[in-house]
Amino acid sequence: MDNKKSWIGLGVATLVISCWFISLYCLLTWHFSWSNPLVYLMVLVQMHLYTGLFITAHDAMHGTISNNRKVNNLFGFLAVFLYAGFFYNSLYTKHHQHHNHVHTANDPDFAPHGFWKWYFRFMLNYVTVIQLVIMAVTYNILKIWASEKNLLLFWVLPSLLSTFQLFYFGTYLPHKGEHDNEYHSTTLKKNHFIAFITCYFFGYHLEHHQRPAMPWWQLYKAK
Repeated sequence: MDNKKSWIGLGVATLVISCWFISLYCLLTWHFSWSNPLVYLMVLVQMHLYTGLFITAHDAMHGTISNNRKVNNLFGFLAVFLYAGFFYNSLYTKHHQHHNHVHTANDPDFAPHGFWKWYFRFMLNYVTVIQLVIMAVTYNILKIWASEKNLLLFWVLPSLLSTFQLFYFGTYLPHKGEHDNEYHSTTLKKNHFIAFITCYFFGYHLEHHQRPAMPWWQLYKAK
């Protein structure tokens, strides 16, 4: 990765994390009315930003945020910890298992079942007791200064919804069924707007497996 691409990668990662933090802060301090339709739109916006956190961590796992390995991994650790108290090293190992053993029994992201069984297996592979404790402690700390309804609506719900977004568009749709390529993947039709709003271009999943060193913000070019 050249220096220009590295600086852009740092800028994109910083932008995603900053947007998530600013949005969350504003939403947690918002005295909203349940009748305001903007409330429900902001749940979806925050869900998309949560997904962006995970995608940022994913880019770090492929070394596409920065040429500096320590800086790259720092962004990955920060993004995935903010996402839901996950530990970067553990996710790093499992994600590369997915790339090395895609669509096999050694693939932690694959299950030859229907949507729900696959989803719960997917979640159980990544969620740990320590992570749940971290999230519970964080929730109770945030309750000191944020309203519980704001926490549930803008901190808890969007993060849960983003797991469905990531799983459905980034794992289930691309890998379900049989495929005629070595990556056992399909890809969305070429529509960059839909590809971005659904999962930061990771619906272009075959292209990601073909070019894992391409960051999410350039993945549309592979299409």
